[in-house]
Amino acid sequence: MIAGSSSAPAGIWSGSLRWMTLGANAIIFLAAFDALAVTTIMPTVAHELHGAALYSAAFSSTLAAGVMGTVSAGAWSDRRGPVAPLIAAVAVFVAGLAVAATAGGMPVFVLGRFLQGLGMGAVIVAIYVIVARAYPAVLHTRVFATFAAAWVVPGLVGPVAAGAVADGVGWRWVFVGVSVLVVVALATIAPSLVRLRREPVPVHEGVEPTPASRIVRDLVLATLLAIVVVGISAAEELPTWAGWIVAPVCVIAAALLFRPLLPRGTFSARRGLSATILLRGIVAAAFFSTEIRLPYLLQAHYGMKPWEAGLILTIGAVAWAAASVIQPRLGARVTETRALAAGAVLLAAGIAIQLATAALTLHPAFAGVGWLIAAGGMGTMYPRLSTMMLGYSAPADQGFNSSALSNIESVGGATAIALGGLVFAAAGGAEGIGFPASILFSLAIAAIALPIAFRAERTRDARPVD
Repeated sequence: MIAGSSSAPAGIWSGSLRWMTLGANAIIFLAAFDALAVTTIMPTVAHELHGAALYSAAFSSTLAAGVMGTVSAGAWSDRRGPVAPLIAAVAVFVAGLAVAATAGGMPVFVLGRFLQGLGMGAVIVAIYVIVARAYPAVLHTRVFATFAAAWVVPGLVGPVAAGAVADGVGWRWVFVGVSVLVVVALATIAPSLVRLRREPVPVHEGVEPTPASRIVRDLVLATLLAIVVVGISAAEELPTWAGWIVAPVCVIAAALLFRPLLPRGTFSARRGLSATILLRGIVAAAFFSTEIRLPYLLQAHYGMKPWEAGLILTIGAVAWAAASVIQPRLGARVTETRALAAGAVLLAAGIAIQLATAALTLHPAFAGVGWLIAAGGMGTMYPRLSTMMLGYSAPADQGFNSSALSNIESVGGATAIALGGLVFAAAGGAEGIGFPASILFSLAIAAIALPIAFRAERTRDARPVD
């Protein structure tokens, strides 16, 4: 069934969409579990593999690799449909889990994380295209709300379970468990994929498929971009003065490489599609560059065990999901602009509380409250941004625009994490004022989100072609 057909079911859990919804949410569930689990156990992994210098690289390499995955899956989905890209992406993700689980040193572990990012980036884009082609437009906000809600269960049990496994049988078994579960999730969605594969790829009169030459160019740019973003992380291993020379050069190179992979006018926040995608990158950069420091802060300054520190990620996951579920119920009563502005304010306020906690060594309960507020802001914005992006997209552009939305989240997050790592190291790390300094850096990024939120209005925006 193609979105918008007259036989469209009444809800996302009715008719032929039931298994599609279940399978897609199962995939999102695993993505959430992996992200939250790794964030929780990374201090332990870095200690056992003697790889503290590559701590940030284990995150930024994953996000950077997602750029390659999303560009590949976007082009593949636009031309041939999203089924084959989804299957290939899951295979790469499982391979990355296997490499991480068997890593004997931090460089190999980072390689495993790179493969995980490559696969998961492609998975997300393929699922976005599935939503666009299989669900009526009126159901898109509900679908994206359930995806956010799929973070609830892993948010409740993931950080604690990962910490307990790491303390008990070892952190490697976390990756083994995720690899088994993701294969089960793919099996769950298989019947829906078979039905979707039989549907023709939709076309619009006058809209030409993306030329093969452009696809090759975009893949080359995405590969170079991923290398540059990883290079920003590698700057942490250089002497401080050298790192602050290399990192800005890499950031400029990343911006130049990234521009053709985004809608025209993204960096200038052109109203509509471009501002919508830019806002996704800004809030992701602020949120994720703060998130990876929180378990480390709680373990280093408060002596918490990994599973105890992981509870703050649980709080964030629940708040994100709860705010997301509310969005379809609010509907048109709250405009996109107001919802995005409110979310941006909540995000900045939550990070500001984290800054006060780290700077003044406040009770860890303040960190929990702050992260609840920040994650609530993200849950308010994310379903709206995804729905708005698809609303601006023609069928021939669904993969391209979905790739751009996912890419800017990955690149924005990876760049902010890497630069935040430089700030952390320059400020003395855990023994100095590294935590408040790096969180202040994230707060400065969050402050940019509010003015951009007022430009992400529903005005039609043509597909960019440079």
